[in-house]
Amino acid sequence: MKVLVIWRLLTVGGVNAGWRNRSIFFKKHGIETEFLYTTDHGGLHIMRDIAKVYLTKDEKEIKKIIRENNYDAIIVVDTKAAYKWIRKAQFTGPIIIEARTPELIKLQPHLQSFKGIEPQLVIVPSYYQKRLVSILVDNIPIVVIYNGVDTAFFHALSSQEIDMETSPLLPKDKKIIGWIGRVDKRKNWPMLVEIAKKIKAERSDIEMWLIGGAQSIQREDFAAVWKQEQLEDIIKWFPVIPYQQMPHMYAKIRQSGGCTLATTKSESFGNTFIESMICGVPVVASNIMPINEIVVHGETGMLYRGQNVDDAIKQLYAIVDDPELHEQMSQAAIKRVEEKFAIEVVAEQYVELLQSIVSVKETPSREGETPN
Repeated sequence: MKVLVIWRLLTVGGVNAGWRNRSIFFKKHGIETEFLYTTDHGGLHIMRDIAKVYLTKDEKEIKKIIRENNYDAIIVVDTKAAYKWIRKAQFTGPIIIEARTPELIKLQPHLQSFKGIEPQLVIVPSYYQKRLVSILVDNIPIVVIYNGVDTAFFHALSSQEIDMETSPLLPKDKKIIGWIGRVDKRKNWPMLVEIAKKIKAERSDIEMWLIGGAQSIQREDFAAVWKQEQLEDIIKWFPVIPYQQMPHMYAKIRQSGGCTLATTKSESFGNTFIESMICGVPVVASNIMPINEIVVHGETGMLYRGQNVDDAIKQLYAIVDDPELHEQMSQAAIKRVEEKFAIEVVAEQYVELLQSIVSVKETPSREGETPN
């Protein structure tokens, strides 16, 4: 089987990280995955050597790619222009929609019209996202398949395995709180700044690592506030950490007795949560859906109220100041991801779904054949 995934943004974010893991697993089941993106935002390196990637906005070239590659199915991820390309390329196979944008107003354009295409179903990464999509979509099945993490790549490293020579370097006698993702409005970096200001005023044994943001829209806004508030000593900013180094980054946080922090206002899933947890790092995040589908409060991390800075700090301190609790959460987090979010578990569901859809597509061509 051969499938094409169309998404407009080639980023280092959760959608592509999730698809990277899926495509590796698909290959083991005889499914070849190819990707078509229109805009590169620095994510090409995470797909390198994993799958074939097309990067173009040229409609003529896109139609040629669809026509000449004999795909068994096409998966469209939040890309409204793709429906027109598929129709013009006269693709007759099954179309699956993946709805990943967690904000209704931004998701609507990708689901309000399918331009004459009839999708088989919509796949979403959480029950929260299913509720959101159900507002916009009628008469198309909506299926929840969680994102998966490659546990052969992301896992808890032993002290001997950690690359201690590569940035970020682990400081002595400091607990590390990692904040990972784009520096933008939805990820809510201003809350990170407020948390850092309060922690800095209260103690000197915590360092925060901001991982990512090299190509974020608000990176300059953040940089200005970061310097103006004199937070360069408590927030260390690493705009680009190669994907291959991320397990080592998580391992350093775990070894320090720290955790990861998310201040995001909304998510459709949240890959960094399962990456953190499978590496044995507890998560502190807001008690909102779908985060509370992933993180179990008091077991694999802590959930704070809304966007409450004081409660977030309270939950952070509860973890970093209690080594025994930290170790319990670390082990519980690993176990939860292995059971619910390992790529072997969730991608198997996707494989079965694809096989059922493609077999339905192939049935008519076999009708009328004379048995041997």
